Amino acid sequence: MPISLPMADGPPPERADAARNREIILAAALRLVETRGVDCVTMDTVASEAGVGKGTLFRRFESREGLMAAVLNTSETQWQASVISGPPPLGPGAPPMERLLAFGHSRLHANLMSASLIEAAGRAGQRSVAAMSFANMHVRYLLRELGVDGDLPLLATAILAPLELVVLEQQVERERIPVERLEAAWDDLVRRVVGH
Repeated sequence: MPISLPMADGPPPERADAARNREIILAAALRLVETRGVDCVTMDTVASEAGVGKGTLFRRFESREGLMAAVLNTSETQWQASVISGPPPLGPGAPPMERLLAFGHSRLHANLMSASLIEAAGRAGQRSVAAMSFANMHVRYLLRELGVDGDLPLLATAILAPLELVVLEQQVERERIPVERLEAAWDDLVRRVVGH
């Protein structure tokens, strides 16, 4: 196995035990978020669930917001992995239209489920450019596979806009629009753009 040297201006390499602790902590925090909800997750409950001291959490993540941002990042990474290499229709192996519709439904649900996590992560929980770029790039790829022409980056942005959390919260929380109706409307938008 090749050994890579750290870059002069990069962070120091993570020790194996520190990396293991980080994974244990993040898995425990994600488990608590999924079973108890974000509001019930404190540094104390995560430390207890992970079997580490509370000081370890603060040294690693600095605050509850920092921990929630790391959990959000882990959740996003897992979701992206399911898009890249998970089972169809979200992952490879399904026809492009089927994948695109599955992508939209999955993103809609992921964003709604992550709403309180994003809020708990505070400023650090703002969607990264990388997460937005991933979604846009994937939609552009599927549109190209479907033979759509035109300005694909802008078409992808238009297709993704209804799946953004601020839009979903307005429609689901304030306007009380059922999620099934939002899914059907998104499918209709996609079919109009694609021309099917």
